[in-house]
Amino acid sequence: MTSGLEGVVAAETVLSHVDGENGRLIIRGRELDDIAGKISFEEVCALLWEGLAEPDLPERDLREVLGTARVAVWPLAQKVFALCRETPALSLIEGLRLGLSALSDQDKLPHHLLVTAMVPVMTAGLIRIRQGLEPVAPDEALSHAADFLAMMTARPPKRLQAHALDTYLSAVCDHGLNASTFTARVIASTQAGMISSVIGGLCALKGPLHGGAPGPVLDMLDEIGDEKGIRPWLERQLDQGERLMGFGHRIYKVRDPRADVLKGAVRLLSGDDSNRIALAEKVEQVALEVLAERKPGRRLETNVEFYTALLLEALAIPREAFTPVFAIGRTAGWVAHVLEQEKVGRIIRPSSVYIGPEPLAA
Repeated sequence: MTSGLEGVVAAETVLSHVDGENGRLIIRGRELDDIAGKISFEEVCALLWEGLAEPDLPERDLREVLGTARVAVWPLAQKVFALCRETPALSLIEGLRLGLSALSDQDKLPHHLLVTAMVPVMTAGLIRIRQGLEPVAPDEALSHAADFLAMMTARPPKRLQAHALDTYLSAVCDHGLNASTFTARVIASTQAGMISSVIGGLCALKGPLHGGAPGPVLDMLDEIGDEKGIRPWLERQLDQGERLMGFGHRIYKVRDPRADVLKGAVRLLSGDDSNRIALAEKVEQVALEVLAERKPGRRLETNVEFYTALLLEALAIPREAFTPVFAIGRTAGWVAHVLEQEKVGRIIRPSSVYIGPEPLAA
């Protein structure tokens, strides 16, 4: 039996292929480099959902469709915001989960649009509530990425800021049969519906082994401080048996292709954070050297979390919101996998191996 189902094929999909040996990510027949930063997130959604969603949306303007959906979920989001104010102990991702749970299976708006719209609306509003501010209503004229930034800051984002977030959302839209996507497909296979399936995906993402790594990358940079502290800090971490955040991946045996896409987007945002970016690039260089020295038999390369942390920090997104913001992009993939699984029409029901005691003989 394979631990963690590694190597076990649980689904056939047209949506994405992760080539860990060669460092490639293919999204619906296109290389990641040809998508992230090259076409809009709305176009990525249309690509993923083509032939799966009903009505067939790619022939329509998804920017307009998603804008209308964000406005449509706003009244319900406001009611959930009121409850979140009364429950300050809720984390942002728990508040987001509550917002998705408030959606109704009886709603006439297509459910894949409902969940895709609710995630940025809830996340932006919850960030503002945490800051003691009032949530901002969505603007259907803006892109998905630009509207999230506008709802979060109460001002129109700069073009490069919107482009950087759009690039990020596209880069993380789908990634094979990862834990959250598999969870969403299992739920979808029971015919529980789109909303329940996406909520399940979000709950799996909440676990720190799946969706919680970008924040600690910034903690690492904070503790290192400057270039002189890089190697001593990294070596001390390894001496203590700790892992270096932002390096290594369960699937990729070479550099994560998403890292370079996000590195390019971060450089466009450097501005006042140019020293931070320079420090991060030096940390990356030294970390790869130290890992090669200390773990010569393992290929530990930069993963998506390293430059995700820098990009989201440059956009002034709070660290506790990193996982919900990741969910804004990944929802597009969850939706596509749910739609694909629903067409399979067969429940996912693996077997287990019993290793417990046998009943005592009478």
